[in-house]
Amino acid sequence: MKITVMTGQFAISMHILTLLAKANGEWLTSEFIAGSININPVLVRKEVVNLRNKGLVISREGKNGGSALAKPADQIRVSDVFLATRQGPFLGISRNTPNPACPVGRQINKHLDNLYQEAEEALIQKLGDSTLADFSRRFD
Repeated sequence: MKITVMTGQFAISMHILTLLAKANGEWLTSEFIAGSININPVLVRKEVVNLRNKGLVISREGKNGGSALAKPADQIRVSDVFLATRQGPFLGISRNTPNPACPVGRQINKHLDNLYQEAEEALIQKLGDSTLADFSRRFD
């Protein structure tokens, strides 16, 4: 069974960072990156700003501008990328208001919140076991 829970932002960021890791310090333009991802360069620039704000990417403007990794790929954990792109709780939040007279209903959201937190912590720990360098080596 395939589970697709990661955000598009995570996938785009991993694509960007993998390209930068494979570039060995060369500056890559948003147009080049967008061509690989097959998206608009504006979307790449938006994500690069986020990655720069999180300390994963550096950028420079101008004729020889572009983006590069802010630190070596072996110092960037995949969990760093997940945390940089996380837009909310991993499994979401319960928006319903169950019946407080029901023994399950009055406790379900508390227990679901705990379950969601445990799952997110497990995911972050697992993603922390590998680096961007490890992931990038899959493309050799």
